[in-house]
Amino acid sequence: MKYSKQRVLRLCKLLEIPILILACVAFYFYWVWLAIFCVLMMGIISCIYSPSKYGLIGDIEGKKGVSLGSGIFETMAFLGILMGTVAASYLSDHYRIEIFFVLLLGLALIGFLSSSQIKTVELPVETEDLGTINPIRFLINSYRFATKHKYVNSSVFGVSVFWLVGGMIQMNMVIHCVKTLGTSNTVAGLVMCCAAIGIALGCTAAGLWAKNGVRPQMIPIGLLGMIISLSAILFLNPPVTVCAFLVFCLAFMGGIFEVPCLALVQNAPLGRRLGDMIGYLNFVTFLFVLIGTGLFSVTNLLTHDNSLAVFAVILGVCVFTLIYYAVRCPEFFSGKKKNERAL
Repeated sequence: MKYSKQRVLRLCKLLEIPILILACVAFYFYWVWLAIFCVLMMGIISCIYSPSKYGLIGDIEGKKGVSLGSGIFETMAFLGILMGTVAASYLSDHYRIEIFFVLLLGLALIGFLSSSQIKTVELPVETEDLGTINPIRFLINSYRFATKHKYVNSSVFGVSVFWLVGGMIQMNMVIHCVKTLGTSNTVAGLVMCCAAIGIALGCTAAGLWAKNGVRPQMIPIGLLGMIISLSAILFLNPPVTVCAFLVFCLAFMGGIFEVPCLALVQNAPLGRRLGDMIGYLNFVTFLFVLIGTGLFSVTNLLTHDNSLAVFAVILGVCVFTLIYYAVRCPEFFSGKKKNERAL
């Protein structure tokens, strides 16, 4: 990474304030295209500072804290998603533009002030520009660089599979609850809340379980838990209350699976190239989310919106991923504790 991660993070959080002011203007005057532009800009800003915010985890606590830091980081992210979903649902039923403006600008200000309080010592910035704006070349170069470091590509694959599965489940749960189980959209939303809470708790549990180390043995454990939960949903087709519990278990084990994948990337001896690898991880994750969307659409098209068929596809993805790790990283299944420095 060529620039200071702290400065990149602070600049991006500062830029969010004028963008959200424009968003408020768009909502006030009902300017749809300006609102869409603001959403686009927020997405671009998030992509720019994402490598910096993830890269700072190791700088704050050192290598010994990457598992716990990654777990807490993901927990707060999913709690934020949950709170945002609930707040959006409430505001849609009790809409007041003043509250909306205060909420948007208040969160932007809190984000900037929080980023300004980060104090850490980074490695010296690189004076040579090693990057490229060509996305295909960036992807190829990053893959080649990652192959030189054990477990990095495997970890990127794991995180990407997690988001692929999560995206498919999110899209499928509404169909499953409404069409298969006969519930309302509100109940479907509550089931999704169970998923968000499950992921948050799973990430926290994974971080606490790892303590000051990196435990890749949690990866197959998480995958096995996901496979068992998905199998129960698919073959038992339980009522909504049991289904919500199984979705919670699925999400919880997903958190157990994802955190060690992130920690392995953080723990790799990448130096200033960690930011590049986080960008690579985000890129691959985006591609996998697109693949998941395609799988979901094709499965629904071929099965006429059969939600159980989608769960079968997701189960197949998880089984394939477990086999992948059994072949590529058999040591993950040994159960032996490994020193984080050795990884």
